[in-house]
Amino acid sequence: MKQLAVTLLACLSVASVVCAQSKIYTTPPAVNYPRVNVATWYEVDPTWPQRPADIGWGHIPGVALDRDDNVWIYTRTNVAVQVYAPDGRYLKGWPAPATNSSPHFIRIDRTGNVWLADAGLHTITKRSPEDGRVLMTLGTPNAPGCDATHFYKPTDMAFASNGDIYVTDGYGNARVVHFDKNGRFIREWGSLGVAPGQFSLPHSIVCDAQGRLYVADRNNIRIQVFDRRGRLLDVWNDVLVPWALWLTPNNEILVTGSSPMIWGFDPKYPTAPVGCPPKDQMVVRFNGSGKVLQLWAFPKAADGEEKPGLLNWLHGIAEDSKGNLYCSDIIGRRVQKFVRKTDPQSQRRR
Repeated sequence: MKQLAVTLLACLSVASVVCAQSKIYTTPPAVNYPRVNVATWYEVDPTWPQRPADIGWGHIPGVALDRDDNVWIYTRTNVAVQVYAPDGRYLKGWPAPATNSSPHFIRIDRTGNVWLADAGLHTITKRSPEDGRVLMTLGTPNAPGCDATHFYKPTDMAFASNGDIYVTDGYGNARVVHFDKNGRFIREWGSLGVAPGQFSLPHSIVCDAQGRLYVADRNNIRIQVFDRRGRLLDVWNDVLVPWALWLTPNNEILVTGSSPMIWGFDPKYPTAPVGCPPKDQMVVRFNGSGKVLQLWAFPKAADGEEKPGLLNWLHGIAEDSKGNLYCSDIIGRRVQKFVRKTDPQSQRRR
């Protein structure tokens, strides 16, 4: 009987707490909060792009923008490189170079040349923006390796102000490789591991106006910052699993990925890196010192249930001159345009 009384008393206590909490939100507030949205947010444009019926999309790891805000995507199908206008019109495309090609990232340099990282062919190619003609090849096609003339599944490339080229190499190796603007090998650094300066899947890279190199060290849940000679300057740990980096004109770094995760195993993706499948989808904006300036989380879609505004294995990102985001999916097999929104009533300044 005593135990029953104690149980009843506990239930009454819980009920009173729930009742008290519910009153907080159902009774008129003591303060009339200003319902002003002080955060920047993004809304999907479900009409973008107007992809022709005969143009397919596969996994889309790479997206980039040219000086006119045209959107260049790099997808694992034919047509491999596709270009869309800011309003969504299809402009042109280039076929995949070979059946064993595996597109990864696409970049456009300061002079408008298009660069492709092909993990399947083990190459980085510089191409004419007009017709896709190959202007330079780094690495040896179809020959993986780890020296001055070979990569093993390279992932991304970045460019210094003097034209020097930096390649993250990548899935098979664990290094950054430095070339001059003519493709002459200069140096390399990095090895497989978890210590500062080591890499476990260097997945993306950008170079800011001061020559600092930011490397997405994906499996190690960090971004590492180096000078142009490979000297480690800083490490940003435990913010997100970084998949892709995008450098803005004012030297802010946008990073896609998921919130920090530990190694797991999913039978659908038995050989995938850490964070696959991701538990959420995030974009984080940093300044060059590693301060977080903005974070926005997108809803994650279940496989096969991708709807406008949902992301599924967010991989690539680009930001246009108006602050709109273009986000590319692996499992979702698409690029979406997210329009930047702010509340006119907000006086918030970054």
